[in-house]
Amino acid sequence: MTKNNYLILTIITILSLSLLPLKTGAAAEFNPNRIIEDSVLLNTKSMTLQEIQNFLASRNSFLANYTTEAAYGETKGAAQIIYDAANNNYDCDGVTLSDKPTEAERKLKCKNITTINPQFLIMLLQKEQSLIQNPSPTQKALDEAMGYGCPTGGYCNPYWKGFGKQVNSAALQFLAYMENHSRYNFKVGGTYIAKDKFSMLKPVATAINDGTYNSIVTSSTFTSVTIENQATAALYTYTPHVYNGNYNVHRLMNLYFPDSGSQITTPTTPIITFRRSFPNGSILKTANKPEVWLIESGKKRHFANWASFISRFRPEQIVIASDEEINYYPQGAQIKFANYALVQTPNEKIYLLVGQEKRPFDSLTVYKNIGFNPEELERATEEELAGFKIGKAITATSTYITGALLEDSKSGEIFYVENGIKYPVDKVLIGTKYLDKTITKKTTKELAGFTLGDPILLDNGSLVMTSNYPQIYLISDGKKRPFATNAVFKSLGYDEKNVIITSSQFLYNYPMGEAIN
Repeated sequence: MTKNNYLILTIITILSLSLLPLKTGAAAEFNPNRIIEDSVLLNTKSMTLQEIQNFLASRNSFLANYTTEAAYGETKGAAQIIYDAANNNYDCDGVTLSDKPTEAERKLKCKNITTINPQFLIMLLQKEQSLIQNPSPTQKALDEAMGYGCPTGGYCNPYWKGFGKQVNSAALQFLAYMENHSRYNFKVGGTYIAKDKFSMLKPVATAINDGTYNSIVTSSTFTSVTIENQATAALYTYTPHVYNGNYNVHRLMNLYFPDSGSQITTPTTPIITFRRSFPNGSILKTANKPEVWLIESGKKRHFANWASFISRFRPEQIVIASDEEINYYPQGAQIKFANYALVQTPNEKIYLLVGQEKRPFDSLTVYKNIGFNPEELERATEEELAGFKIGKAITATSTYITGALLEDSKSGEIFYVENGIKYPVDKVLIGTKYLDKTITKKTTKELAGFTLGDPILLDNGSLVMTSNYPQIYLISDGKKRPFATNAVFKSLGYDEKNVIITSSQFLYNYPMGEAIN
C-alpha cells in the first residue's frame, strides 16, 4: 500500500472511530463528540437568583456568604454575580464609554443581553478551582475562578484578576464562542486528535503539516474527537483536552443538575428562543409597521421614504422580523434620498446621487442644458451627504449620466453605459435589476467609444443559485454567502420564489463569503 493510500485509510478510520463515545469505567455515558447540548448551554433561565443562592447554601459552599467586587466595580454577593453574568449583561459594541465605565453607565448606554446558563457557570467554578465544594479556597483560586485569561502552561493575565471579572468574562466568552464560532479553531464537523485523552487536541490537517500525525495515530492511547454541535466546540475552545477538563463538564453537570437536560443529546423541545442575526444586505420590516430597514455594516438604516427604497431594492426582498430583532441593531444613518436623486446644498452645489457617490455638476447652466428642471432639486445638508464619496464631475460633454442599457446591434451584447464607461450586463439582470429599463440598440462602432468596465452584478440582498446546483446564496457585502442548510434559509424568513437562477459563470464573479448559519 502506498504512503498516501495508508494516510487516507487511516484518516477514514479516525473519522469512523471518532463517532464513538469513549468507554472508560465511570465515563461510559460520556460522549466527547457531544458533551452538552446547545440549548442547555444557552438556557439563561434555568435558575433564579434565589435558586442560585439556595444551591450554594445546600452545598455548604464558601461562595454562599462570599461578597466581593463585581465585574464593573460594585460590591455584590457571589450568587448575584453569577446571576447577573447570565441574565444582566451588556453588549457595548459601537458605544463610546468613559475610561472607567460603571455598571450604571453601561446600563444607560449599552444593550442588555443574556449570555449562558447559570448552572453552567456554577459547574465551571467547580471544574476550574473547586470553588463550590472547597470550604476554604485560597485568594488565588478566587481571583482565577474561571481560569479565564490563564493559558495552559502560562501565567494568568492580571487584568482579568478577581472573582467578579472572571465569572462575567467567562459568560461573555462562551456567548462569543456560540455566536461567532467562525473565529475559533474548534468547529462543528471537525476532527481533532491527540496521543492520549489527556493531551491537547489538534486538527488532523495540523498534525499532518507539523509532522506529528504518525506519532499520534500510532500511539496505543490515541484519542480522536469529531465535534457534533457548537456547545461542544465551545468547550474544546476553552479547554482543548478530553480528560479531565471536558469529562468533568459532563460529570459535574449531571451531578449538580441531573434534570438540566445536559445528558440528553436530542432534546424534543427547545429551551430558549434564539434571536435571528441577519447578514448585511438584508431588508427588514415588522408585520405591523410601515418602516423598512437596511442592515448594513451591522447597523440598521431606515429608508426615509418609498422612493429611497424602491430605487435600490424590490419589495419581494423584504423579510419580516420582530421588533426585538430589528431593535437589536444600532441605529445607522438614514437613507433619505432616492438613487439618482438630484440635490442641492446650501452653498448652491448641485449633485447627482449615484450609488455611494455624489457627482457634482460643473454649473447650473450644465444642469439646465442637460434637460433637468431646477424644480426637481431636493434640498440636502452637507451632513446628509457626508456618507457619499465625490464622484466624477458632470460637464457639458457628459453622456448617459443617469445610465442607459445599450445593445450591440450586431453581437447582441448588452451594456450598461454610465459616466463614459460601458459595463457588460448578463441577461439575468434584464429581468431583475433592470426590469423597467428600456434597451436601445447601438452599432459596434458607437459602443467602441466607451471604456470597458467590469460586469454589472446583482445588488446586496439578492438571493441566487445556479440551474445545475441546489445551493442558495445571499449576496452580502459583494460576496456570495451560502446558507448552511435549507432550515437556516427558511428560519431567516427568505422565500425560494425570490431566488434568481443564474449561470455558474455569472456566479464566479462573486468571491465566496462565510456560510450563513
